[in-house]
Amino acid sequence: MSPRLRPEPVQIVKERRDAALQSLIGGVPFIGFLGIRFDRRGDELTAVLPYDDKLIGNPYLPALHGGVTAAFLEVTAIIGLSWSLVWEDMEAGRVDPRALDATHLPRLPKTIDFTVDYLRTGLPRDAYARARVNRSGRRYASIHVEAWQDNRARLFAQATGHFLMPDRTAPPADE
Repeated sequence: MSPRLRPEPVQIVKERRDAALQSLIGGVPFIGFLGIRFDRRGDELTAVLPYDDKLIGNPYLPALHGGVTAAFLEVTAIIGLSWSLVWEDMEAGRVDPRALDATHLPRLPKTIDFTVDYLRTGLPRDAYARARVNRSGRRYASIHVEAWQDNRARLFAQATGHFLMPDRTAPPADE
């Protein structure tokens, strides 16, 4: 009878998953420029866009710039979709999260189309967003993203996007 392996402490598993997520996010410099962070709870991600004066498009209102809002939603969709793939691979044992670093990142999905609905003015405060993967196949994925500020039930923007999936059999890219 083989000796029974002790499970890893949960804190070690969490740290490894967080490091894998940070590697994925760190591979996209634009995320850092906008200041977007991701809060991970299990396999669920919430994107956070901290308020900054540089994000204001109309200083008379003041309102978040529509391009910033669209970029925030698209980044949320791409990272959410990519994280769902990395999470699936980590849980199945196909990817060692310790191996994910700046030189060994998975390829990111490519945007086919992305439609943003601006529902109300983005106010000068922090914004949050979550992506929901509607369909993810071998070649194509469909994502819906919702963004809010103070109240999750009062969205200020939402988007739907379609993405070309990366070839998961190809080696990681240095993108």
